[in-house]
Amino acid sequence: MSQQPQQPPVAYVIAGSEATGGAGIQADLKTFQQLGAYGVGTLTCIVSFDPKNDWGHRFVPVDAQVIADQFEAAVATHSPSVVKIGMLGTPATIDVVSASLRSRSWEHVVLDPVLICKGQEPGAALDTDTALREQVLPLATVVTPNLFETRTLAGVESIETVEELVEAAQRIRALGPDVVVAKGGVELPGPDAVDVLVDGDGVVVLSRPKVGEERVSGAGCTFAAAITAELAKGSDVRSAVEVAKEVVTQGIAARVPAATPFDTVWQGAYRP
Repeated sequence: MSQQPQQPPVAYVIAGSEATGGAGIQADLKTFQQLGAYGVGTLTCIVSFDPKNDWGHRFVPVDAQVIADQFEAAVATHSPSVVKIGMLGTPATIDVVSASLRSRSWEHVVLDPVLICKGQEPGAALDTDTALREQVLPLATVVTPNLFETRTLAGVESIETVEELVEAAQRIRALGPDVVVAKGGVELPGPDAVDVLVDGDGVVVLSRPKVGEERVSGAGCTFAAAITAELAKGSDVRSAVEVAKEVVTQGIAARVPAATPFDTVWQGAYRP
């Protein structure tokens, strides 16, 4: 009797589309595939750059009922235990995603807290930030804020040192998540791209030499997606974060040039 092929682990993402392929659900699904996880996705919004307007963001939310329908289909089909949350974009979207997440149990909820969508007015962005903190952040087991998001969530004016990054991550952890991975990236002063992981066992500092001084599109999406894929494969959080750091470092080194003012991460460059 022939053996049944082993089924791949399922990694689920709820996020926006970014049409150039550099970030959003496109980057998430490529990362899942590269790490050997079967990617499942629910779309929350559609973002397209405007090449006629300094590459600004054009932002279109997906109807809340359509998001709920996608969620229902995804979890009924694959019953995932690990989910990544990316761009949500509006309070209405946050309402439906929060309710959907609460409708079942999860081993891990990985939140990449995209606080500001550049296609929104400041007032709408503030409403979205508030809703995200109140409704989604408490559900997260792992949160991966960049430097701006870390400052905002921690309520601090500036972060200039690794010690200040650790302190800010500890403040965010006090809001509910089990693990906070605060990303200094190229924006933290110094020769290295430093991220810090804060959990119940202490602090881990992850450092690699900076690859250039400019931010690369898709790095944050790829980082959180890599954590999600590794968790879906059964890794512990610290091991998953170590792999994610390497995936992003290699992906930035092999960046894809584009007509946009920024390059993008190449997930396919990763080799263990």
